[in-house]
Amino acid sequence: MKKTSLRALPEKNLAKFQSLQTGNDCAIHSLVAAIELLTDIRLDPQEIIKEVNRIWWRGSLFRLVPKSGITPPLQVRLLHYLAKKHNLPLKAKLFHLSPELLRATAEAENIASLVTIYWWFGHSPAIYYMDGPKNYNKLKGASGHTMVFAAYDPEHYSGEIHTPWGFINSWVTQGTGLFWMEDKDFQKSWGIPIPRWGKHATVIISRKDLNK
Repeated sequence: MKKTSLRALPEKNLAKFQSLQTGNDCAIHSLVAAIELLTDIRLDPQEIIKEVNRIWWRGSLFRLVPKSGITPPLQVRLLHYLAKKHNLPLKAKLFHLSPELLRATAEAENIASLVTIYWWFGHSPAIYYMDGPKNYNKLKGASGHTMVFAAYDPEHYSGEIHTPWGFINSWVTQGTGLFWMEDKDFQKSWGIPIPRWGKHATVIISRKDLNK
């Protein structure tokens, strides 16, 4: 399998789209990164977080409860809300992709893919930063996490661990590289079947053809 990355950008360039989360807001940071990738428009994740928490009480539901997680279907809804508010030429749809199709999305010029992984108690998948051997995901409880799929490199290693899947991740502000996962850990955590929105949930954000 060949090496690929979003818009054929090198790792250090893709890393510039990363912003650091301070709460349960990985999906919002991922949406902001995808929006900037596709439109060159940088939205403030903190402003979006405040707004989404505030308008939840008015019946505009873009997360389960204030300050809680944002499921893949709600990510689609939030992207459409932001696109309308900021006049962005973007749309989103929830798919359930195979690993082969996910890799292929990186080769498209006008799309970005948000993936959400899950794990049960005591089974958090390892996530590494760049080529270092340190595992940055040592959560003991059951949880989930959303990232932007950014690269696939069959020759990438983190220390001595083979980590071909690369992501724009909200655990650093910009930085100099992406976060990476082993194939088995990524496919297992991405493939956990969650009631109502299934396994391999992938939110595809695409730029509309303005000439149509």
